Amino acid sequence: MNDSRAAGVLVGLACGDALGRPVEFRQSDTIAREHGRVTQMLAGGTYGKPAGTVTDDTDLALRVARSLVACDGLDAADVARRFSAWLADDPFDVGGLTREAIRRYDEGAAPAEAGRAALEDRPEGQNAGNGSLMRCPPHALAYEDRGRLAAAAAAESAITHADPRCTASCVACCRVVRELVDGADGAAALAAALRGARDRDAPAEVRERLAVAAEPEARLANGGFVLDTLETALTDALTADSFEEAVVTSVSRGGDADTVGAVCGAVAGARFGADAVPDRWTDRVAETTELRGLAADLVSLTPDGDPRG
Repeated sequence: MNDSRAAGVLVGLACGDALGRPVEFRQSDTIAREHGRVTQMLAGGTYGKPAGTVTDDTDLALRVARSLVACDGLDAADVARRFSAWLADDPFDVGGLTREAIRRYDEGAAPAEAGRAALEDRPEGQNAGNGSLMRCPPHALAYEDRGRLAAAAAAESAITHADPRCTASCVACCRVVRELVDGADGAAALAAALRGARDRDAPAEVRERLAVAAEPEARLANGGFVLDTLETALTDALTADSFEEAVVTSVSRGGDADTVGAVCGAVAGARFGADAVPDRWTDRVAETTELRGLAADLVSLTPDGDPRG
């Protein structure tokens, strides 16, 4: 386990999120006209926040990480309680499926039941967003055993995003991150994730996206569909020559720029390490110190039981 790469996962996630927040929902040509490529933390934007402000991507990843540390592994009920408390504080950015699942939990549903109920109420096209993918990377630091890692990532996704495409995407992303943190190169990390997806009989769509990620055939879409985010973030993170290039490329695509940037940042952080993240970014993100500490705490965990879903 490389400590710099481990810290890079969480710090990279937050920096990708904060870099993308001001240009979320904008088209790439608009971003290019107004900013060129987004290389600096910007103020204002969609939510009118100060430069370096993170969104629900980092907020929820933080709560997952804190819960994993406090519970020595995944306890879905504890995660759900933390999500509920977060929503009660009226955050400025909340995904619709996440909000609905937390509402179900607050009304008395068990975490997994809340996620299933929210899914059943959504038609195709609104049921497989990227809201759990953006927060899943902390599991990759907490679990060395690949089977337990997969179980934890899937169970935690299902609290709000129970669609099999979402749970399998979280598993795949966490597998890539873990392999990178443990020293694999990008091709080996992707291959391991694809093998794992096949072994777990993940949805064919997920396996197809993993098979073409980082290849010229990659679709590289920037919307909120979980498979688009998975493929685009992996491709940008694994083909760039530096952490900064990876995240700037993802964010400058526009669309769901904060989330694509966050997922790309986590993967690129695992590949290049925290030392590769520009100081001009980390200095702007107030959560940087806590994220570094949580990364160290997560890698020191030794969960000795199955995740409590």
